Amino acid sequence: MRFPKFEQAQADGLRLFFYLYGRMEKRVTYSASNTYTTLNTLGPQTTHVWWVFHGIGYLSRYFLKHFKGLPPHNHYLIAPQAPSKYYLNDRYTHVGASWLTRENTVEETENVLSYLDAVVNEEQLPNHVKTVVMGFSQGVSVSLRWLAKRNIPVDELVVYAGGIPNELKPEDLAHLFPRTRVSIIYGDQDPFLTPERIADEQIKIDSLFGEHSRIIEFQGGHEIKEEVLRNIAEEN
Repeated sequence: MRFPKFEQAQADGLRLFFYLYGRMEKRVTYSASNTYTTLNTLGPQTTHVWWVFHGIGYLSRYFLKHFKGLPPHNHYLIAPQAPSKYYLNDRYTHVGASWLTRENTVEETENVLSYLDAVVNEEQLPNHVKTVVMGFSQGVSVSLRWLAKRNIPVDELVVYAGGIPNELKPEDLAHLFPRTRVSIIYGDQDPFLTPERIADEQIKIDSLFGEHSRIIEFQGGHEIKEEVLRNIAEEN
């Protein structure tokens, strides 16, 4: 005697089993290349080197337009390029990029760090210059992970309208102090920074940076204020 409903259920179960367990995600290692953009000329007159990490939706060459107001003879800027590019609208006319997502974050972070290692090696920066590292929006998490993982010494750290990675501990950034001053910058109308978010970030700021940090709040939203950048440059 046959039991059609039981046989159908058994077949459905087998199909579900092979659907769920018949796939295997694998890994490969390969060489890749990526661009980065610089502004001004590195030379004997250079006093400051800025590493500027753009936010989501940017390309590095366009991000650098915000820094053209800095003194060009003294300030040399390096803008790394996020690797994951995509179209910003359904007309496929404008391209942006993203650094990381929640998918395979640890592995993708290592890929980004390897890319930054290559940029450092390519630039061969002199020892006499002061170093400024700035992250804007999503670029904050990348810049801080870079400093933590590679023990990068800096004179000024600019955390601009972005979230501090939750996994960072005080010992990860202890090498920065007392040399480094930390500027936390955001707009008073930034839609991404709710009171709850600001409170959460303040806890991390106090834990990681303590007395070495200061808050710079400006009138505006989630945007780059070039006047704020010029003020920081003048203070250094």
